[in-house]
Amino acid sequence: MQLADAVKDAIKNLQPVEKSIPLMQRILGLIDLTSLNNNDTEAGIAAFCEKAQLMFGHVAAVCVYPRFVRLVAAQFANTPVKTATVVNFPEGDASLETVLLEIGAALEDGAEEIDVVFPYARYLGGDDEYARSFIEACKAACGEKVKLKVILETGMLVDLNMIASASHVALISGADFIKTSTGKVEQGATLEAAAAMLFVIRELQPRLQRTIGIKISGGVRDIEQAAMYVELADHIMGRDWVNATTFRIGASKLVDEMIKETMV
Repeated sequence: MQLADAVKDAIKNLQPVEKSIPLMQRILGLIDLTSLNNNDTEAGIAAFCEKAQLMFGHVAAVCVYPRFVRLVAAQFANTPVKTATVVNFPEGDASLETVLLEIGAALEDGAEEIDVVFPYARYLGGDDEYARSFIEACKAACGEKVKLKVILETGMLVDLNMIASASHVALISGADFIKTSTGKVEQGATLEAAAAMLFVIRELQPRLQRTIGIKISGGVRDIEQAAMYVELADHIMGRDWVNATTFRIGASKLVDEMIKETMV
């Protein structure tokens, strides 16, 4: 079956899911609570972090700009909540030397997960080898204990086949996660892009001797949206596969809706 047909079939089978506490509890544990605004401040990030732990659970990670990593790492020391940050962000065109320096500084400050933008412009220009060596170097800088999430920026890729190809390159080169979007371009996450990425993960998982996963990011703002992505992953990968070690949702407003729902 062609990729486009497989993607269409997977999405066609999705069914709307009703909001419930169990559903919100499941989704909460998959969230990378994210604040990547140019006007973020230390006081604002400290307040934002208060949303990471609710009465029915906690998020998987809090993702912030590198300048706030030390603050977040201190706030969640000795808790299950991970500290994540972004590098080569958002354009994906920094030199490898600069990116490796960014990663090193973030790790020194306490980052436990690194979200790096794939050099998609060079990849689209045909420089596959640079993309491979770039990811390999980033993963080497992270080491085995720090998760490397590679942001493909799927809205800038040409079609589903290109998304699948970039997914394959990133995973083969050492990515622990592939991620849809920075959230800084017009087209963020889509069910179609996510499905294409999940099919690549399903294909490669038996061959790679390590855990690989997906992060949905870019425009996921409500519980119904998040639930559709979770159901999509359940359908393609199996419900037992969908947990915080393999599946994340990057979001800033989603937890706000959960808080509002539990206050009703």
